[in-house]
Amino acid sequence: MSARRHPAILEPFRVRNYRFQWTADLVTSWALEMETLVLGWYILVETGSVVMLTMFGALLFLGTLLSPMLGVVADRIGQRRLLSILRTLYVILSSVVVLVILLDKLTSELVLVIALLSGLVRPSEHGTRTSLMASLVPAALLLTATSLTRTTVDSARVVGALVGSGLFAVVGIAATYLVILMLFCVGLVFTLAISIQTSEEHRGHSLRASSRFAPWKELREGLGYVWRTPHVRAAIWIAVLVNFTAFPLPIGLLPYVARETFGTDQTGLGYLMAGFAIGSLAGSIILGVIGHKVRPGRAMILFALVWHIVLAVFLCVDQLALGIILMGLAGLAHNLSMVPLVGLLMRTADPAFRGRVMGVRMLAIYTLPVSLVVAGWLIERIGFGETMGLYMLIGIVLTLFIALRWRESVFRKDAVANVM
Repeated sequence: MSARRHPAILEPFRVRNYRFQWTADLVTSWALEMETLVLGWYILVETGSVVMLTMFGALLFLGTLLSPMLGVVADRIGQRRLLSILRTLYVILSSVVVLVILLDKLTSELVLVIALLSGLVRPSEHGTRTSLMASLVPAALLLTATSLTRTTVDSARVVGALVGSGLFAVVGIAATYLVILMLFCVGLVFTLAISIQTSEEHRGHSLRASSRFAPWKELREGLGYVWRTPHVRAAIWIAVLVNFTAFPLPIGLLPYVARETFGTDQTGLGYLMAGFAIGSLAGSIILGVIGHKVRPGRAMILFALVWHIVLAVFLCVDQLALGIILMGLAGLAHNLSMVPLVGLLMRTADPAFRGRVMGVRMLAIYTLPVSLVVAGWLIERIGFGETMGLYMLIGIVLTLFIALRWRESVFRKDAVANVM
């Protein structure tokens, strides 16, 4: 008997639909990262307020409250259809922003409104793309495909940080936003090119069509499934925690750090964001190569701890070059924790509950906007370093608590969460 051959890193690209989805996710992620950088810097410069900056970041994740319900909708109508609808909304919103900029009517208040509307879509769009990917590739390729899909987000952070900040500085906000609009349009075209006429989806559609659509009942069933499955519950709690303690710094507060701690402009901000993104990209590539050797339950816990520790060290430096390096290490730990977490959920979840599980996973992101608002309030009262130091301490302590509470489900070598 021949030895079992592990999938190569590019093996998922043999699947036609995965190639289309990967490309669509890539250009859409580029556009989202550029949009976040451009509008975030605009808010900080126009208002000079860290509270307004954290409010902008919080609004971008407001839609997490809708994620579980949209997960139910995705299970009902299909992930590709829902993803196409959400990305059409991206195109509409960015078209409105371009028009407003060309009319010279852009204000900080309008940017917050755009962030609110975009924030209703973003969290669900991210969860839907993940559950769609799980239905397109074989189970044996799932962790490798998840790692490759993460490269779309990670490379987008590099492109968004460097190209976005560069374009903004050189040609201004109008031309930069035209590029963002074009990227959203390309992403929508590739999403529509994904074929959904598979036998599995026909069977699923027949089942869904044969029963009355009861969204609240189906949502309760999804939440019950998460609660009854120990390793899934542990993964969701890790997601809740890192969104509250670890994500606010690299996701929402880097513009403040760039200006107040490192005394730099949007170019320096771009370097910091790119550092985090390059580290994340390295993590995705590493997992793509050795993902078949990784035990997801252990990895998500261990690297969540490392992530918090690296960010705690970042708080102690005031040199931009060192800050960029530490952001890179934080990005690396981030992906070595989050990619196995998502792979664990997609690989072990019952296919009938997959959309709802990812909806609950995306609901965990709601702790991020809450955390950003709390951080903005605390920073103005006790200072940035003290606030973020408190966040890191909470993150480390609660990660250890989760590891001990569900150690049988996430640390045992033969646990479902760690089966390779």
